[in-house]
Amino acid sequence: MQPRAIALLPMLLFLTLFIGSGLYYQYQNVEFAFYQISAPVAILPAIVLALILGRGALNKRIETFIEGVGDHTIITMCLIYLLAGAFASVAKAVGGVDATVNFGLSVIPDSLVLPGLFVITAFVATSMGTSMGTIAAIAPVAVGLSEATDLSLALTVGTVIGGAMFGDNLSIISDTTIAATRSQGCDMKDKFRLNLVIALPAAIATLILLFVLGSSGQISQPGDYDLLRVLPYVAVLVLAVSGLNVMLVLFTGIVLAGIVGLMQVPDYSIAQLSQDIYAGYTGMQEILILSLLIGGLGALMRQQGGLEFLARSIDRLTRGSSERRSGETSIAASVALTNLCTANNTVAIIISGSLARDIASRHGVDPRRSASLLDIFSCVIQGMLPYGAQMLLAGSIAALSPLELIGTTYYCWLLGVIAILAIITGIPKLQPKAVASAATANL
Repeated sequence: MQPRAIALLPMLLFLTLFIGSGLYYQYQNVEFAFYQISAPVAILPAIVLALILGRGALNKRIETFIEGVGDHTIITMCLIYLLAGAFASVAKAVGGVDATVNFGLSVIPDSLVLPGLFVITAFVATSMGTSMGTIAAIAPVAVGLSEATDLSLALTVGTVIGGAMFGDNLSIISDTTIAATRSQGCDMKDKFRLNLVIALPAAIATLILLFVLGSSGQISQPGDYDLLRVLPYVAVLVLAVSGLNVMLVLFTGIVLAGIVGLMQVPDYSIAQLSQDIYAGYTGMQEILILSLLIGGLGALMRQQGGLEFLARSIDRLTRGSSERRSGETSIAASVALTNLCTANNTVAIIISGSLARDIASRHGVDPRRSASLLDIFSCVIQGMLPYGAQMLLAGSIAALSPLELIGTTYYCWLLGVIAILAIITGIPKLQPKAVASAATANL
């Protein structure tokens, strides 16, 4: 197919509408300015433009769009979104988040306030699969810790953001993990293991730094907890890492959380469980619709040569480095730039996924590696954006400007440095594996 720069205009229009509306509302001092115009709505004019720019009969162009919407990867991703949302909703409703937080706080020594806060946040985010839900649950704890100690409020809240991004990056049920692995055609457990090799050194360095900065902190009296309510999170982690089909993992988590709720929560009924599951579905509505629409838009741009043009352009920018290093740098750059524009790490991965897979194929980059880089660099950028949802939510809870939090998300900064070093050195080395077929078999 012939590369055509004009085929990228629809995506440029989408980003212009999405970012332009955010800048406008930010100028008007509207809270969550970049989320006033929903992305699934902002993308509609872009789809119309892509259909206009296409060649051939209009019906054929519409068929191409529908084929993109119905792509196996996109549909699978959406089903997993629904199950992940249902699990997170039910587990939270039955008190799993509060129980996990209070249990962790009850066993942390005073000198390990900040490292302990990071570990708790990271565990909850890894279990829940959502940085936003984790920040909403634990940021108030960080505010309380700051009030009870001499620790900086920005530091405690920044620690929560860092831990939330660690978990969101690694979680087997995170929408970023789902998008990265499905777009690259690899197993979630393989991407998890590879990410862990890069993320763990950053986490350890963060813990050391937080220990130095927070050694004088003290913990207030934690609330009561029931270990049984932590069980669904633990089960999901263990089953996911064991390699069980991800849909079975999530379904098992929903069932376990529901059973815990029926046994432990007064007046919790089957009807309430049903409502919580549906609430989880509803919470995934925006990203699900956007995934479908971007799948269709991506198919149109691919057919019209837009992704081919972008791949070659990025290749030229990284020319001169090794074949593998050039490909990995291109993948990291594409998702980082997209994330800067969209202020949404999942959206950035969805937009960059097809391009990353093409680049990986050209440069011999293992799909596990490309999925890992997509998730890591989207995580790094998202954890630093003052107009990103995570910063805005945390700043709102703590009554701080997001600009005050940028310098305290130490994990994201350290992860970025280590990820760049991983690209330069090629570490960790991977053994060849038939990743695509394994991924298909696991679904």
